[in-house]
Amino acid sequence: MSLEFVNPPELGRPSGFSHAAVGSGKVVFLAGQTALDDTGRIVGDGVVGQFEKALGNLLVALAAAGGAPADLASLTVYIVDMDDYRAHSREIGAVWKRLMGNGYPAMAGIGVARLWDQEALVEVQGHAILPD
Repeated sequence: MSLEFVNPPELGRPSGFSHAAVGSGKVVFLAGQTALDDTGRIVGDGVVGQFEKALGNLLVALAAAGGAPADLASLTVYIVDMDDYRAHSREIGAVWKRLMGNGYPAMAGIGVARLWDQEALVEVQGHAILPD
C-alpha cells in the first residue's frame, strides 16, 4: 500500500483520526465539499445528513480521480456549530463507518462562523495519495 498512518505513543491514542499519514504515489487535492446536490442545492436534514452528503460528494470526486476511501490521507471538516456536531458524533461516526470503513486519515475539525452556502452546516476537504 502507498499510504501508512502513524500514531506515535507520545501523542496519545487518537480516536476518530490518525496523527500523521505517510505515502508515495499520485497526490490528489480534493476541493471542499458541502451537501450540494447535482442541481446546486444544499440537501440533508441537519448536520448528520449534511455530513453524509458532503463526505459522499468528496468520495465521488476521489473516485473520479481514480481513488478509493482507503487512499484518503487527510481530511479537514469545517463545522458551523461545533456543539451540534459533537452532540451528533455517534451518528456521524456511523455515517463514517458506512462510507469509509474503520480507517481514519489525519484529520482536523475546525469551527467556522459560516460557509460559502449559508445553509451549509459542514464542509469536508481532503488530500489523497493514490498508488503508483
